[in-house]
Amino acid sequence: MQVVRELVRNEVGLHARPASVFVQSASKFRSGITIRNIKSGGQPVNAKSILHVLTLGVGQGDEIELLIDGEDEADAAATLRQLFVSDFADRPGSD
Repeated sequence: MQVVRELVRNEVGLHARPASVFVQSASKFRSGITIRNIKSGGQPVNAKSILHVLTLGVGQGDEIELLIDGEDEADAAATLRQLFVSDFADRPGSD
């Protein structure tokens, strides 16, 4: 199991386009992936569901935790971590 903790730098948090990019990226992996907002103390939700991710209310400055478990967990952890580190800037169509 991989555990990833990252600070959300994006000014809109994990809403709209960043949430969509995140869910699309998470969905490419076979591993089970959950995400939770550490700041709010909520329960983890399915990271492959846009509706679940949006319900977390992740804002700029919040810290998230990903739990990734499965055959491609290392690749998933690296890819998803990079999304947050880069503030989603290296994704096609980002402004």
